[in-house]
Amino acid sequence: MTHGLRGTTHGFGRATAASPRPPIRWPLALCCLALMCLLAGSALGRDIRIKDVRTHLDEGAFLLDANVVYAFSDEALEALENGVPLTLVVHIQVRRTDAWIWEDSLTDIQLRYAIRYKPLSQRYEVYRLPGSDGRSFVGRDSAIAALGEIRNLHLVDGNRLTPDDAYEVQIRAELDIEELPLPLRPMAYLRPAWKLGSSWTKWPLTP
Repeated sequence: MTHGLRGTTHGFGRATAASPRPPIRWPLALCCLALMCLLAGSALGRDIRIKDVRTHLDEGAFLLDANVVYAFSDEALEALENGVPLTLVVHIQVRRTDAWIWEDSLTDIQLRYAIRYKPLSQRYEVYRLPGSDGRSFVGRDSAIAALGEIRNLHLVDGNRLTPDDAYEVQIRAELDIEELPLPLRPMAYLRPAWKLGSSWTKWPLTP
């Protein structure tokens, strides 16, 4: 028996050195894990609903009333109670009902709202951004309900609508993680409890 020769013998009778194991791609593995967490979070965290959508004509313009119902996770509420403001983005579009995906919207609006708790006064404040002045509430539930109120929002002038076409209002809302304090963001991106958002919901635009 011959010792000292390591390797495998191929069909031509020549010994070759054993192939080393491929290195473990830890950065790639971690990226895949993070992506899986993000996808799981986006599927599990839809705790925002949009309801009571109504449109009406006023002096030739379509106005919108709606309520956004925010069901914050325990983690988000805990952060709020510790003085962390939560920022919400409401995206509103007016489009033709049969519009192609690349067709421009007649209206494309982003509304930004914030809610914060002030421990010294023990009150909650709801306000629209940019700015820091708004409505003050003693109870958290009342403040969250007010956070979702949209009233008399100008959507589109009626003369921009073609009589032969049908139109719809599309709305979605989400928690803006980018507005959280920097130390909270990595955890918020990975944890489903912070993935708070609605899907696009649609209603016909009628006077």
